[in-house]
Amino acid sequence: MTSNRREFIKLSALAGGGAIFGFQVLVSCKTDSSSKMIEAALPDPDQWFDLSAYVKIGDTGLVTIMSPNPEIGQNVKTSMPMIIAEELDVAWKDVVVEQAGLDTDNFTRQVAGGSQSIRFGWKSLREAGAKIKHMLMQAAAKRWDADIASLQVSDGIITNSAGETLSYGELAAEAVDMEVPETVDLKDPKDYKIIGQGKTNVDMEGIITGQPLFGLDFARDGMVYAAMKRPDAFGMSLKDYDDSATRAVNGVIDVVKIGDKIAVIGKNTWAVIKGKKALQATYVKSASLESSDDLSKKMQEALDQLSDEPKRNDGDVVARMDEADQVFERSYEAPFLPHNTLEPMNFFADVTDDKVELIGPIQTPQWQRSNVAEALGREESEISIMMTRQGGGFGRRLYGNFVVEAAEISNAIRKPTKLIWTREDDMTFGPFRPSSAYKFKAALKDGKITGYHLTGAGVKMRNACREGFFPAGCLADLRIDSHSIDSNIPTGAWRAPVTNFLAYAEQAFFDELAAELGKDPVDLRLELLASAQKGLVGEVEYDTDKMIRMIEVAREKSDWDNRGDKHLGFSAYFCHNTYVAEVAEVELTEDGPRVKKVDCVVDCGLVINPKGAINQIEGGIIDGIGHAMYGDYAFEAGKGSMNNFNQYRLIRMMEVPEINIHFIESHDDPTGLGEPTLPPAGGAVANALHSATGKRLYRQPFVKELEVLG
Repeated sequence: MTSNRREFIKLSALAGGGAIFGFQVLVSCKTDSSSKMIEAALPDPDQWFDLSAYVKIGDTGLVTIMSPNPEIGQNVKTSMPMIIAEELDVAWKDVVVEQAGLDTDNFTRQVAGGSQSIRFGWKSLREAGAKIKHMLMQAAAKRWDADIASLQVSDGIITNSAGETLSYGELAAEAVDMEVPETVDLKDPKDYKIIGQGKTNVDMEGIITGQPLFGLDFARDGMVYAAMKRPDAFGMSLKDYDDSATRAVNGVIDVVKIGDKIAVIGKNTWAVIKGKKALQATYVKSASLESSDDLSKKMQEALDQLSDEPKRNDGDVVARMDEADQVFERSYEAPFLPHNTLEPMNFFADVTDDKVELIGPIQTPQWQRSNVAEALGREESEISIMMTRQGGGFGRRLYGNFVVEAAEISNAIRKPTKLIWTREDDMTFGPFRPSSAYKFKAALKDGKITGYHLTGAGVKMRNACREGFFPAGCLADLRIDSHSIDSNIPTGAWRAPVTNFLAYAEQAFFDELAAELGKDPVDLRLELLASAQKGLVGEVEYDTDKMIRMIEVAREKSDWDNRGDKHLGFSAYFCHNTYVAEVAEVELTEDGPRVKKVDCVVDCGLVINPKGAINQIEGGIIDGIGHAMYGDYAFEAGKGSMNNFNQYRLIRMMEVPEINIHFIESHDDPTGLGEPTLPPAGGAVANALHSATGKRLYRQPFVKELEVLG
């Protein structure tokens, strides 16, 4: 695979709407492969001192920093402690990182979702480090009888005006008794020594050497294993069952009915999975047994309707459509998709009269504590949750039905229990990315866009649109409607909820609209944004200047204007507070079209850890390309069409393109990176595929659509 390239871009001041911005390569992303947190330079302490919920310091100067948020591969277990360490002014080599458990008294928003961990934690994490540094400096000032303002600190060493030094380890015992300051001064970004430097994932060595980091790895002496049999289809409920064959399986201990589900308890994973297969259960229809085709028809019907309460209604779109020379209209549709995390769902529960102990991989520990409390009739104060590292989330582990199941089983048998979902369980019992559809209409008069109407419909989607995103604000007459289609198929957030398909549909529409108007697709976007700069219509969530700047850089870095015979596709999108432009290059091969290269420009504010940021950006692009090209899933009579990877197509290593990443340098507060590069990927590829094949794509997956088009 071609080595991917990354760089930071420094931009000149904004010069006005549609202007071309000068830029220069500032610095290549620095990485430090020696930053292994399990190999701290200082010896293990004899005594630790807790200075806050975030930090404890040993008498040797070794510092332990607690990472509060769930780690699902987005690298927060590295980047969050980096922020604290920066303001604490301790050498990164002298830091060890530990995963914190759920602690709502000391931490806020212990959630992995929405690409918001760093954005919401940025200020509090900085202050946590700075306050502890101040307490240590207070301790040093007291010992030396010196003015704290006369002291200097660097890499965990405090120096006075006479050149004497004290280490954090020497001061930790005294600092514990110092008053925690109300406010503290925070570092100027120009003084950062850790933030902005590439640091290796703190769990890297453990991951590559197979250490027990993940939920599936967790075990405790005396625990039993459990697997759960569920109804065969959505809309069916349990009538009765025969567990005699299951109980005859070697290693099976017990069979317990919990609602419409049956738990098989055993001594090991193999026993409970085999026992579940042997279980004979009869189910009856209790609700509609739905199909994807039926739900698709309902969505298409909804696209022709105006909602009673539009999500946005600027001007008079109906009038603009009536008076237009032409109404340009296109519709797009997406299938359901499972999450398919590498690590299937699992959780440990130990329910006793005194406590409920929960351990495992979950994105929303506080929410699940509440769910378990309700399910068991217990007080939340009796329930503890410890988070393990997670083998992928993508939104699936926001929903903790498997956590509740583990707790219910342990409560029923009163034994420490490890619940295991199989891959088939994961792929067939959801929740799923909702199927969705969009209709775009543009009123064209005298060669200009005079009205814009977007209607979205999705299965159980509260809002299938994003009314504050581009092109909102760019046109005086713009309307956005959204419809939710009821269903008993469970749906939920899937990486970059809503925008994971909406972005493709919108960006493909604008590409075709530009062709209809005889304009370059990049020029069309810039014209709309320039009009917004002159007089923004209503409130929007994005910054037009940043959007223009990003598009201009992407145009330059991809050599868009000199593409010649190259088949390029352009896409630009704002979501999760981050701006991303992607230009995909497609080449035609004997085996069909292939995505050869992607140039990606990202404005995500200050980059905390370039190494982790690169991983997130590349992962989002690859995931976006893979699911746009191949991701497919359907329901027939309430039952999913696929149950394992021999049926469900994912992108393969040899299909991963060269990816060139260009960060726009910024000292703005950091935003999100886990999701923003996925949504624009589909649009960039679809537009490049049109250049290569001459075919416009209106449905995912693209390979299936291309086969239909011939």
